[in-house]
Amino acid sequence: MPAALKFDNRFVRELPGDPLNTNERRQVLGAAWSAVRPTPVAKPTLLAHAREVAALVGFGPEDHDSSRFAEVFGGNALLTGMQPYAAAYGGHQFGHWAGQLGDGRAISLGEVINARGERWELQLKGAGPTPYSRSADGRAVLRSSIREFLCSEAMHHLGVPTTRALSVVTTGEPVLRDMFYDGRAELEPGAVVCRVAPSFIRFGNFELATARGDEALLRQLVDFTIARDFPHLAADAPARVAQWFREVCERTATMLVHWMRVGFVHGVMNTDNMSVLGLTIDYGPYGFLDDFNPHWTPNTTDATGKRYRYSQQPAVAQWNLERFADALQPLFPDLEPLKAGIGAYVERFNAEYRAMLAAKFGFPTLDAERERLAQQGLGLLMEAEGDHTRFFRALTEWNGAVSDDDATAVAALGDVFYDEAKREAAAPALADWLRRWQASRTAADVDVAATQAAMEGANPRFILRNYLAQQAIDRATAGDASMVHELLDTLRRPYDAQPGREAFTAKRPEWARHKAGCSMLSCSS
Repeated sequence: MPAALKFDNRFVRELPGDPLNTNERRQVLGAAWSAVRPTPVAKPTLLAHAREVAALVGFGPEDHDSSRFAEVFGGNALLTGMQPYAAAYGGHQFGHWAGQLGDGRAISLGEVINARGERWELQLKGAGPTPYSRSADGRAVLRSSIREFLCSEAMHHLGVPTTRALSVVTTGEPVLRDMFYDGRAELEPGAVVCRVAPSFIRFGNFELATARGDEALLRQLVDFTIARDFPHLAADAPARVAQWFREVCERTATMLVHWMRVGFVHGVMNTDNMSVLGLTIDYGPYGFLDDFNPHWTPNTTDATGKRYRYSQQPAVAQWNLERFADALQPLFPDLEPLKAGIGAYVERFNAEYRAMLAAKFGFPTLDAERERLAQQGLGLLMEAEGDHTRFFRALTEWNGAVSDDDATAVAALGDVFYDEAKREAAAPALADWLRRWQASRTAADVDVAATQAAMEGANPRFILRNYLAQQAIDRATAGDASMVHELLDTLRRPYDAQPGREAFTAKRPEWARHKAGCSMLSCSS
């Protein structure tokens, strides 16, 4: 292990901590964090790690192979300079205020400053109970740990703003979980994932302070967050809090556009799962679209109301930002700057979404005619039950004219559809759409080379398909982690052709349509 990782633990140094040191579940008042050590496990064993993230933090290849690495990131040991803690925050869950939540199974180890001067917070998920655990055990199971590890890295390489993942360590201890909250709890293998980000501060940190009327703590949190995580904002500018809120809104808009681009559905967009840095955090019951269904949610808890369905995510993000604005109101005698921040979210999202949609379809811009064409294409994709990722890759790789024969024209898209009857019914409209799409793609105002490059960068070949993640989990549970490693390596280059790995681009097989883990999941982890 490196002898001199540099820790600069500003969160615990500059913000008020819990005066009690007992690790018991309770309401924590007047504090941003509680000191708590990870609970040791029986047999920490490294299952997988991301070498790029290890290098960011300051670890070399020789460190990953040491037993000490598994000890530290399984929760059994600390490195010099680490000051473990759990953060206090609240949140709105499914639209309702939930009060104090906090890091119930996450324990931050400290803030590393790497050789480039970058700050990276190391956080263990599944490392044992904290004062915020409520009735839970603070542990995590292998399936959820692998899902978070793989998706964190997949999203980064897709170009989506996200937290990262350093490692997955198995614990050698079983964890009791009721996967679907149906009274059939089972023992599952336990694991700890180490996630990495410049900051894990979320909307809920500020919401909790305001809900309790603790304006002093609210001001401390805001001043600290701006000083540490937004240093480009002038410290003495009277409008800097308004500028900061606007930037959070704009970063959130950019993140949401990327989610929509790659077909990602977070599944549990509560305000405590929203990062002030505009990063995707807390990978729980997430999923990627297989067939293009804007009404799909991967979360079984959300199956009835579908609050967090794919198409609703931009609106939910705005609602969450409005709750964040509510939390900041005590700092604003005039609310116009907060309203302006929300307006900036709408403006940024709309502009970037239109640019993203143009890139996916290969248009130079999205004028009125091309916008109609794009929306018609999405409508037909849904009607014909086409695969979101494979359809856009087929458009990206389209070569030549569109056949005058409808069946031949649609067949040229390849293995894109999930329902043959729906494909046949939609074939005439799809073929007509393809001809109009190609005519627009090759119109006089189109720089085909530029639009082709944009398509290549907007439409991935490889995503972390739900059924692939579940297959990797099943094999790892049986003692074979090779598919976890192969998926991780494949997802490092999601836009590139990778001969020999074409199977990882295949659409969802029929057996996975309703299989647990391959279609929908619960929040249980």
